[in-house]
Amino acid sequence: MKYSKILICITVLVCFAFQACAVSESPNNISSNNTSSNNTSSNITSSNIKIVPSESNRAKMSSESKAAMASNESNVTMGSRGDYLNPNKISSEHSPSFSWYGTGISFYNQGVPDTTFSPFTEYYITNGMPIVGGIISTPVKFDIEQRMPSVIYYGTGQTLPYNQYLSTVPSGTNELWVQGATSWAQYVVSPVGNWIQLVANAPVGGPGGFYEIVQTDTSTVKYNTYQFYQGYNTMNFNADQVGRHMFYFVVNNQPSNVVIVDVFAQAQPGSMPPSSM
Repeated sequence: MKYSKILICITVLVCFAFQACAVSESPNNISSNNTSSNNTSSNITSSNIKIVPSESNRAKMSSESKAAMASNESNVTMGSRGDYLNPNKISSEHSPSFSWYGTGISFYNQGVPDTTFSPFTEYYITNGMPIVGGIISTPVKFDIEQRMPSVIYYGTGQTLPYNQYLSTVPSGTNELWVQGATSWAQYVVSPVGNWIQLVANAPVGGPGGFYEIVQTDTSTVKYNTYQFYQGYNTMNFNADQVGRHMFYFVVNNQPSNVVIVDVFAQAQPGSMPPSSM
């Protein structure tokens, strides 16, 4: 009897043990454990793991970033009044298009309306000192401190404040400009018979050659030597010949940039404008 009681107690204990194991491995508990595990995995993925792009994606992202930067820089750089080496691109602020401009040179044969000259009136005057036996008048020292331009128009129409331009131009560079009332340019249009004021910067100074290429129905090259002061010089040019005039000078074996002056006859009132080319 005593042993049977002990056996019954052991059997009861074993039953309790099996029940406890069954509860701990129930589906609800397993689901709960899996959910907790998934949450932990999710937290690791979203907050702790950094996704590194592939080489191809990196290259694509880099090219797109550079393109965006270039576009932004272009927008800033080209915020100018127009392309002064291609008058057809001059903004509508002045004239929507220049019908005389094209790859040909027949434009010089035709008179143009006054509106052609209106964007450039600050760059020419109606009288000046006569020039004898040369292309330009003798260079005279120019006081840049007293007559500094506010802005310059260079290259394909880029506009910069003059002080900012000075910080970008390489030292020792020979420069040639057309002087306006408040700005300098590398391309202008003038009625025939007017006077253009040129400004040459020769950092070294000394004797130099000045070149003029005139394009009409034929091309002619003119050359003369002048003594340039070190620094800024000013010279007059008489636009007495219709055509495209291109200027540059060489001092110390260094050529300057090219300046272009398109010279036209003025159309008679009531005449038809030149046809597009």
